[in-house]
Amino acid sequence: MKKKLFLGDEAIAQAAIDAGLSGVYSYPGTPSTEITEYIQNVVKIGNLPIQAVWCSNEKTALETALGMSYAGKRAMSCMKHVGLNVAADCFMNAAMSGVGGGLIIVTADDPSMHSSQNEQDNRNYGNFAMLPVFEPSNQQEAYDMIYDGFELSERWGYPILFRITTRMAHSRAGVVTREQRLQNSVNVSPDSRSRYILLPAVARKRYKALLEKQTEFLEASETSKYNQIFKSSNHKLGIIACGIAFNYLQENFSKGFENSVLKISQYPLPKKHLLELKSMCDELLVLEDGYPVVEEQLKGYLGFGLKIHGRLDGTLQRDGELTPDKVRIALGLQVSETLPVPDVVVQRPPALCMGCGHRDVYEALNEVLKEYPDSRVFSDIGCYTLGALPPFRAIDSCIDMGASITMARGASEAGIYPSVAVIGDSTFTHSGMTGLLDCVNANANVLIIISDNETTGMTGGQDSAGTGRIHAICQGLGVAPEHLYGIVPLKKNFEEMKTLIKQEIEYQGVSVIVPCRECIQTHAKKVRSNR
Repeated sequence: MKKKLFLGDEAIAQAAIDAGLSGVYSYPGTPSTEITEYIQNVVKIGNLPIQAVWCSNEKTALETALGMSYAGKRAMSCMKHVGLNVAADCFMNAAMSGVGGGLIIVTADDPSMHSSQNEQDNRNYGNFAMLPVFEPSNQQEAYDMIYDGFELSERWGYPILFRITTRMAHSRAGVVTREQRLQNSVNVSPDSRSRYILLPAVARKRYKALLEKQTEFLEASETSKYNQIFKSSNHKLGIIACGIAFNYLQENFSKGFENSVLKISQYPLPKKHLLELKSMCDELLVLEDGYPVVEEQLKGYLGFGLKIHGRLDGTLQRDGELTPDKVRIALGLQVSETLPVPDVVVQRPPALCMGCGHRDVYEALNEVLKEYPDSRVFSDIGCYTLGALPPFRAIDSCIDMGASITMARGASEAGIYPSVAVIGDSTFTHSGMTGLLDCVNANANVLIIISDNETTGMTGGQDSAGTGRIHAICQGLGVAPEHLYGIVPLKKNFEEMKTLIKQEIEYQGVSVIVPCRECIQTHAKKVRSNR
C-alpha cells in the first residue's frame, strides 16, 4: 500500500488499473479527459495489456466497453456530463441487458459550466435507468469506490454510474493505493442470448429483473460504508451532504460537526438513514453540488410535514457549483472577507491561439459574408466556437455536437441564404456525418466548412478519428467531388479561400470546404518532443 498525490481523475484511473481493468473507451471532454489520458500514459510506460482508446463519440465508446464486459472482462467508459446524452441509448439499455465483467460509466459533471453548455446533474440518469450511482466526497473515496465498484458490478450483474464534479476531478489529495489484481479471463455468460438480445419478449423479462434488483441496490446503499450518520445533540437542524458537499461541510467544522449529518455517496437514497435523521431533527438542510436531486426526492421519502432547506427554497443558490463559502452562508456562519481584486486586473476572455488555422478561416469567411447581409453561420463545439468572440464575431449558434450542419440545413429550408455551417474535424466524425448525409439526401443549399486541425484541440490534443479521412468520408456520404475542396488556411492563401467560399455559396446545393492545417499547439508539442 502506497500513498500518492492524485487528481481525482488520476485516482479513478489508477484504481481502475489496480482493479484489473482490461479496457477504457472514452471521448475526451473536460473534466473527464485526464482519466483516460492517465491510463494511456501508464499503459505506454508499463507496456500493460489494457486497451485505452479514444472513440469517435461517447455512444461508440460505451458500446465498445459493453462489448468487452460481455466477454467477461472489466471495462470503463469516461465522458463529461453532456456526453452521457450521446451515450444514453446504450446506457439505458445496458441497464436492461446487464453486464458480464464489471462495467463502470464515469460521468464528470460541470456545475457552473466552466467548459460546458449546461449544468445537468447526471444523478438523474442513474434514477432514470434505476442503476446504482456512486459519488465520492474525496479522492480516496474515488479510488476505493472504483476499486471495489468493479466487483460490485459483477456481483450485481449491472453497470455502475460513477458521478464526479469538476472540483473532484481537478483537485489533488493523498491516496492510498492497493494491490493490483489480475485481469479477468474471457468468460461469456451462458445466458448471454437471453439477456443481450433485447427483443420485446426478452426486454420485458429483463425489466422485471431490474425492478426486482432494486431491493438489493437499496440494501447495499443502506449498509454502505460510504453512507453514514454522524449524530449530534443539536436536534434543530439536520444536514444531508452528498458527495463533495460533505468535504465542503467538513471544511467548515474542523473541530467536529455541530449538527447531525447524513453523508450520502452511494445511491439509491438510503431510506433508513433518511428516516433516522428525520426522527432526530426538526428541519433538514440538503447540500449537493448540482441539481436539487436529493432535495426533490425527500418529499416522496419523508412526506411534506418536514421543513427542508436547500436550492429549492433559496437557502443555496440554484445555479452554479457548490463551494465551502456557500455552505458556510447556508449554515448562517460568517464568511471571512477576501482581498479585493485590484482594478488593474481585467478578466481576459479565452481566444483562439495566435497562428491558429481557424483564425484564417473566420477572417476569410467574414470578408465574403459582408456581401450577404442576411447570412447566418451555424457553428459547433470546439476551439472554433471562440469565433463568437471579438475580433471575429463570426458565428450565430453553438448548441451541441454536430448541430451546426443540421441547423444550417433547417435554416436554409426556412429561407436563410446563405446558410453556412462551421464544424471541426473531431466534432464532424463525432456527430456531424449523419447531418451531412441528411443534407446530401435533401440536396440542401448549404455550405459546410470542416475546419480540420488534425486533432481534438479543445480538450488538449487527443487523436481525432477523422484525421486523414475527411475527404474520403465526405465522398462516401455522397458529396459531389466537384463541390468538395481542400485548402491550407494560411495568409498566402487568403484570397484563394475567399474566392472558394464565394464560389460555393453561389452553388445551389451541398458544398464542403475542408481547410486543413495542424493545430499549432500539437505541432509545438511534437517539436519539443523531437528535440
